[in-house]
Order: sequence, then structure tokens, then C-alpha cells
Amino acid sequence: MTATAARKGANRIADIPADILEALSTGSIPSATLTECLALDHYRLLCLVFPTLSPAAQDAAQALNTQGILRRMADLGELVLNEVGVDALHTCLAHPSDTVRGWACFMIGAQPDVSLADRLAAIQPLADDAHFGVREWAWMAVRPHLANDLDTAILLLTPWTQSSSEYIRRFACEAIRPRGVWCAHLKALKQTPQQALPILEALRADDSVYVQDSVANWLNDAGKDQPEWVRDLCTQWIASSASPATQRICQRASRNLK
Repeated sequence: MTATAARKGANRIADIPADILEALSTGSIPSATLTECLALDHYRLLCLVFPTLSPAAQDAAQALNTQGILRRMADLGELVLNEVGVDALHTCLAHPSDTVRGWACFMIGAQPDVSLADRLAAIQPLADDAHFGVREWAWMAVRPHLANDLDTAILLLTPWTQSSSEYIRRFACEAIRPRGVWCAHLKALKQTPQQALPILEALRADDSVYVQDSVANWLNDAGKDQPEWVRDLCTQWIASSASPATQRICQRASRNLK
């Protein structure tokens, strides 16, 4: 995290210095922006981390280098899982590169025959990662599994709202946003957002701005399909709580209501 905090990072690929791009592509420093994650040579990094990959796997990985970032991350994670096996997780989890730890997220997402409880237990350290990018990959990697069993997902994630880590609390909300970013919508929560109330209620006065923004964005998502429900919920919350956090959440949640 020190390297990330010390650098502002580039917001255009053309602005990334050659020595920084080299360090990113060899995994010696973490990315400071999404742009840097997009720009680094994932194929080169993969071959450095796993030098014994078969020629076929290397060819497949090289082809993925031109894909969009989400597909690239997901497919590389699955490729490593299939080629190296579950033991590769230990290598990825301990690596200083946020991109490599991101592959670990998608390895966990791609593992077959794993219960939702075990999958969430495996992803939790990555949901609590110091790097912003890894935390995003974590919820994206397991979201399809959450979507397949929303009732169980909400039941399992509700205790996460009591974590001392703001990152874990945010994950509980962010992972099941009705619409979200870079992910498929959750039709059930678009239609009946009240299913998620155990999580939303637990976080409605959270003192972390990071968590507040996630709750507000969750409700903003819901408001696109169920505006009256969001309006009524915010009215109830404000009436029952004078918390500045709740007020901030409701104000942001209502920004697009008509």
C-alpha cells in the first residue's frame, strides 16, 4: 500500500513513465490507478509469476492481453486455476502486485463445487485487501454465485456488516447492488429491493464514508426501478435517526429520484 499511496499515478496510458510501466509489468509495484492496471503487460506478468506454464496456456494468455480488463482478469484467473491448480492461490495471495492478487479473486470465483459459504470465506481476505483494485475484483469475482442464491448470500453477508473493517462492511453491500458497475444486473433486487434490508439497515448509519457511498449507490440503483420504495425508506430512516451518516446516505441516494 505504501507504493500506491506514494504515487499519484497516471490517468492516461500515454502519461505512464516507462520505468513505472516496466515495474507494473514485472509485478514489483502495485498500480495506483485503473489506467495503470489496463496498461501493464498481463501476459508478461503471468509468465514471470508462473514460468512453467505450458505453451498452450501461454498462447491463450497472450491472446487475452487484448481483451477488455474484466474479461482479461477473469479468464487469466481461470486459466491459472486450470493450469496450475488451487495451490497457485498461495502464490497469488502473497504477491505484491494487485493484478496478481486480482487473479486470485477470479480463481476463487472459478472454482467448481464450492459452497457459497466457503467461497465467501475464501474471498474475505481479498475483500479486505489494502488495494482498491483487489477489493473491486473480489466482489466481481463472486457476484455470479451470489446472484444464483440471493437468499443465502444475504444471510451470509449480513454478519459482515458488523466487521471492524470498513472494507468488509462495504463488500456486503457493494457485492449485491441491483445494478452495479461492470456486472450483470440482479433482476430480483431490482424488483424487490426489500430483500436486502438486513444489510442496508445494518449500514444505514455507518460512520465510514466508503461504506456510506456504497449504501447510497445501492439505493440509487434501486431508485431507477423502485423510486417510491427508496423515497419511503429514506423518509423512514431520517425520521428515526438524526445521524449525519444517515442524512448523507439518503441525500446521495435520492439524487436521481423524480
